[in-house]
Amino acid sequence: MRDKSAQDVQQLWPIPLATAQFDQAADVNPVLARMFQAMRATDPQNESKARFYSSRDDLLQRIEIPEFQALMQFFVGALQKTVSGVNANVWPAGRMSMQLKLAGCWFQIQNGEAFHDVHTHGNCSWSGVYYVQVDPAAQRVRHPTLGALNGATRFYGPWHQYLGGAYMDMGNAFLQQSTRDVMPEAGTLVMFPSFLQHKAMPYAGEQDRIIVSFNAQFHAAGGNQIFDYAGT
Repeated sequence: MRDKSAQDVQQLWPIPLATAQFDQAADVNPVLARMFQAMRATDPQNESKARFYSSRDDLLQRIEIPEFQALMQFFVGALQKTVSGVNANVWPAGRMSMQLKLAGCWFQIQNGEAFHDVHTHGNCSWSGVYYVQVDPAAQRVRHPTLGALNGATRFYGPWHQYLGGAYMDMGNAFLQQSTRDVMPEAGTLVMFPSFLQHKAMPYAGEQDRIIVSFNAQFHAAGGNQIFDYAGT
């Protein structure tokens, strides 16, 4: 007989945020940093003194050097492991083999307290940010005004937009930590669902903050429908 005083509490709709380390970063990152700086310098549409630069999202078609290919292989392997893991209890049996498509890949360079404001990514289910170059942490956090958040990536929980002006007390304390800051470190990849709002915080340093971002899609050979749409 079930205890009538028992309660069933479910923590619904968790948001995965995954990180991975690229073991070839020490060799690959300096090559990529030099290449990206050269691409920026030769872009006819680039303002030479701009503190923030973003390339087009067609790097997969434009770059063929081995270092970039190694980075893409790392992205694919880390994504496959992460996404298959979070979907392990959802993907139907026999459909665990998915086609991964990188739908876009680009780089960004920032300095001089430039930032990339809050945004999401479209045309994909997952996105990623990889840190190619940034000042070491001990040096980065010494900035007199930016401090520890200098160059961080801030993620916003999906309920964040509802907290402005909301009633808050100790009963909903679990909602009030609605952001998560990821500190930049060369060689680190951060993977997240594409709908998750995020922002590149202002950065100033001796080295430019250089990142590679991408969008990814996952498709099953038999189609992408898992649940009955009529029942939603």
